[in-house]
Amino acid sequence: MQKNLRTKTLGIIAILLFFIYGIFGIPGGVSGTAIKNAILQRIHLGLDLKGGMYLVMQVQVNEAIGAQTDSDAASIQNAFQQNGVVGASVTKPDANRPDFIQISGVPAAKSLDVSSVLNSQFGSQYDIAPGPNNSWTLTMKPTIESDLKQRALNRSIAVIESRINSLGVSEPVVAPYQLGSYQILVELPGVDDLSRVENVIQQTARLSTHAVLGGPWPDQQSALQSMGGMVPPNAELVQSVAGASGEGGDGEWYELSKIPVWGGTDIRDAKADNDQQTNEPEVVFYLTNSAGDRFGQFTTANIGKSMAVVLNDRIYEVAVIKGVIHDTGNISGGNMSMQQAQDLATLLSTGALPASLKYLQETTVGPSLGADSIHEGVVASIVGMLAVMIFMLIYYKGAGINADLALFLNLVILLGFMGFSHAVLTLPGIAGVILTIGMGVDSNVLIFERIREELRAGKSPAAAVDQGFAHAWTTILDTHVTTIVSAVILYLTTGSVGPVKGFAITLIFGLLANLFTAVFVSRVIFDAHLSRKLHGEPISI
Repeated sequence: MQKNLRTKTLGIIAILLFFIYGIFGIPGGVSGTAIKNAILQRIHLGLDLKGGMYLVMQVQVNEAIGAQTDSDAASIQNAFQQNGVVGASVTKPDANRPDFIQISGVPAAKSLDVSSVLNSQFGSQYDIAPGPNNSWTLTMKPTIESDLKQRALNRSIAVIESRINSLGVSEPVVAPYQLGSYQILVELPGVDDLSRVENVIQQTARLSTHAVLGGPWPDQQSALQSMGGMVPPNAELVQSVAGASGEGGDGEWYELSKIPVWGGTDIRDAKADNDQQTNEPEVVFYLTNSAGDRFGQFTTANIGKSMAVVLNDRIYEVAVIKGVIHDTGNISGGNMSMQQAQDLATLLSTGALPASLKYLQETTVGPSLGADSIHEGVVASIVGMLAVMIFMLIYYKGAGINADLALFLNLVILLGFMGFSHAVLTLPGIAGVILTIGMGVDSNVLIFERIREELRAGKSPAAAVDQGFAHAWTTILDTHVTTIVSAVILYLTTGSVGPVKGFAITLIFGLLANLFTAVFVSRVIFDAHLSRKLHGEPISI
């Protein structure tokens, strides 16, 4: 008996030391600052405690649909050329219908060829309907459209995460927000330069290359007059930024092909550099193999003509094609600084956002507010724990010491769990810790009251303790399992939202620790106490 009790005691001490290491690791010193830093290296603070930025953004998913139909329209045009269909016009006539493509001007002799190409290559993505005068309309299928919207959301999350990580922001949260709304929640704890991080996230970096069909004109009105008062359905008017190179001057307008030669998703890598001739900052980008092949075909067929590099709906470069270009290009001008060039290279190399973002909510939490929350949360935890411990000592006398030791070990195991998992502690997480303290005491109350009942029934202290733990165990297990299941569901359904995730994690860890301390540790303490008493000697409870 004594040997078994000694083994259990040594096991509890080993577990205690193990989880103490989980909390502190190996501190760099014994000062208060060193210990605090050791804890914060293992248990990270959430935005509500550390301060930072909280953003909610809406992904403009219809732009992703429009980009896909733009690409498909270009593919349809290429397929027609390969099949000898000359004179056919592939357009998107309705700006409010990004899922709609119209084909007209097809020679009567080529109607069967066009129908065959459309149904064989695009029938799985579009509902295809013939119209009058050898015309066709393609409408994207609802299932394909829904899938594209979801992929646009997932891609936006991945791109934002990559951009934030490249800036060194620690413990960020980037997750879907409000299911089905295509919104994104971004939490950036401890951000020092809010303006730069916000600017990098906001930049959509939608880069593309277009054929120049007309221009330049000094203003939009002059451009429209030259075009007969209306922009053709297969073209668009785009203004250049100050300093754009080529035929035009500052801020002039050009008529560009609506369908790009390649888009931002075709960029493989990008980096900031200095132009070898002017020594001004520039961004060099590299295309994927397929985009490089398309670009090569385009430049081969259009030598001597102009093309434009468009970034975020503004022309950055207008240049005459002097030779074949495949997979490399650069962006300069616009009075870019090296910092701006590096940020732009980061945006392009981490991938283009599939659609622009609309900011719905922006909240900044100052570090002083976070410090107040930590102070008040810690004070609440300490006061609550002391009040509970004092109550247990007064109400259960000697057995209260047992409960207090188990409660202390429960807290150590909980914090050790969080340290080993590098969990993020939030203000609701502190509430989870306090709730765990209450449930730990509740388990001890169930056990102690059951022991009292057994003692009143005339059983010996050893038998009362044995029966008390045996009968209370089922109730304790039921209450903890049901609460853990609820916390797991809370984590799985809303775990992407930082504060809720923090509450669920601390509650799960705390309840698991409480099962161990309330049943096993408390029983070992009782057994150790009984081993030093004479048979039948009463216990303090």
